[in-house]
Amino acid sequence: MEIEFSKYQGLGNDFILIDNRHSEKPLITPEQAIEMCDRHFGIGADGIIFALPGQKDTDYSMRIFNSDGSEPEMCGNGIRCLAKFIADLEGIEEVNKTYRIDTLAGLISPTLQTNGEVKVDMGTPSLLAQEIPTTLVDPSEKAINQSLNVEDQTWLVTCVSMGNPHCITFVEDSDQIDLEKIGPKFECHEVFPQKTNTEFIQMVKSDYMKMRVWERGAGITLACGTGACASVVAGVLNEKCDRLCTVELPGGCLKIEWRESDNRVLMTGPAKRVIRGTYFTSV
Repeated sequence: MEIEFSKYQGLGNDFILIDNRHSEKPLITPEQAIEMCDRHFGIGADGIIFALPGQKDTDYSMRIFNSDGSEPEMCGNGIRCLAKFIADLEGIEEVNKTYRIDTLAGLISPTLQTNGEVKVDMGTPSLLAQEIPTTLVDPSEKAINQSLNVEDQTWLVTCVSMGNPHCITFVEDSDQIDLEKIGPKFECHEVFPQKTNTEFIQMVKSDYMKMRVWERGAGITLACGTGACASVVAGVLNEKCDRLCTVELPGGCLKIEWRESDNRVLMTGPAKRVIRGTYFTSV
C-alpha cells in the first residue's frame, strides 16, 4: 500500500500529514500509524494527522493518531501544522486566512500569520475535575494546587483540560526532572482515568516560563501546544504568571494569551513543512 504524505514540524514536535479530504475515515489504521511513526523503521514522527472533510459549518476535520496508535482529542502544535498543510494543499499564501477545524475537542480556529507562524484560538479551558477528567478532587471542584503522590514524592499539581487532560506542576529547575522515569508515572496515575499529559514548569519571570513535557501516548516531545496553553492557565490560577506569557520549550517558544475578556486561550507559534513523499506500508 502506497501513502502520499507530508511531514511538518512545530518547534520540533513533528507530524505526518495525510490528505484525507475524500473520506471521513482515516486512510490508515492505528497499527499502520505505529509503523509509520517509528524513527528507525518508518518515517519517524510524534503522530499522524489527517485532514478530513469538514462537518456542519467547518472547513475541515482533524483526526490524530499518536505514535503509540492511541487517539488524542487535540494537539496544539499539530493543528498549526495542519493549517499550514491545508494552505499548501490549497495553494493559499495569504496572511490572516482563518480555517474552522472540527476536532474531537470541538471547533478550533487557526489563522495564518507572517513569518510562517500560525495563531490559534484554542477555545476556553475546562477546570472542573469531571471535565478533565480526574478523581483528585470531587467532580464539581477544581484541582488547583492539590497534593499528588508520585514515586514516593508529593507534588503540588493543577489540572486543566484544553480538550485533552493536563497535569501541571511548578518546579525550581525543570532541567533536573527525570522525565523518562517520572513521566509515565504521572501519565498512568490512578487519579487520571483517561491518562494525562504532564508539564513541569519553571517560572523565570511573570511573563516567561520554561516547560518540559511528557505527552500522553507520545512520551517526551520537544513541544506541546495544548500543554503550553494549560500551563499558562495554571500559572494564572496559582498567581505565578501573567495572562500573556512566553513559554520556552526544548524546541522553541510559544506565545500564549489567556484573555480575561472572553476566557479564550490564544496560541501563536511556527509550523513548517520539511518532507513530502510516498510511504510504502507493510501492515
